[in-house]
Amino acid sequence: MASNVSILAFSGSLRTDSWNHRVVEIAAAAARDAGAEVTILRLRDHPLPLYDGGLEQESGLPPQAVELKGLFREHDGFLIASPEYNGSYSGALKNTVDWLTRPQEGYPGLDCFQGKVAGLLSCSPGRLGGIRGLPHLRQLLSGIGTMVLARQIAIPLITDELGETTTLRTEAMQQGVERLGRELVEVITAMKSSSSS
Repeated sequence: MASNVSILAFSGSLRTDSWNHRVVEIAAAAARDAGAEVTILRLRDHPLPLYDGGLEQESGLPPQAVELKGLFREHDGFLIASPEYNGSYSGALKNTVDWLTRPQEGYPGLDCFQGKVAGLLSCSPGRLGGIRGLPHLRQLLSGIGTMVLARQIAIPLITDELGETTTLRTEAMQQGVERLGRELVEVITAMKSSSSS
């Protein structure tokens, strides 16, 4: 069991009934079954203003950013389902990263992301499944010190795949999403074991 592994799972969508949020919950359930402690996050519950250096200089970090930084800091890795907006990840996701990479007194820079591990997935009603946005997100996260799993999942035609259920219609897709959740736990466990030996 991997009870010492903690994972933060969320999507880059602010929509209440987001398809991507529903998909990341499937991966999160598999990570939990693999022994990890999993926290499900909704970005809409932590609304942030658009990043503005002037606002930061005048008022410091918004309370929501401080709260999120603490949440990200205390987890070993992330499961992120990223909707694709115009060929890239969402503005809400980028804005969150922009705020969380700002310095905070008493903590090293980028500590919310450095040394963490992320598993990426996406889904879309279209036939590409949001795959075009994942390389951009991979580049962003890698640039701030997060190791991104090679495996990534993109689920096309999500309205047919998920419908009103909590299980993907195509067994191979369901297994792929679950495998991503398990693999994230396995990699973090191996890294922790290596660092302590």
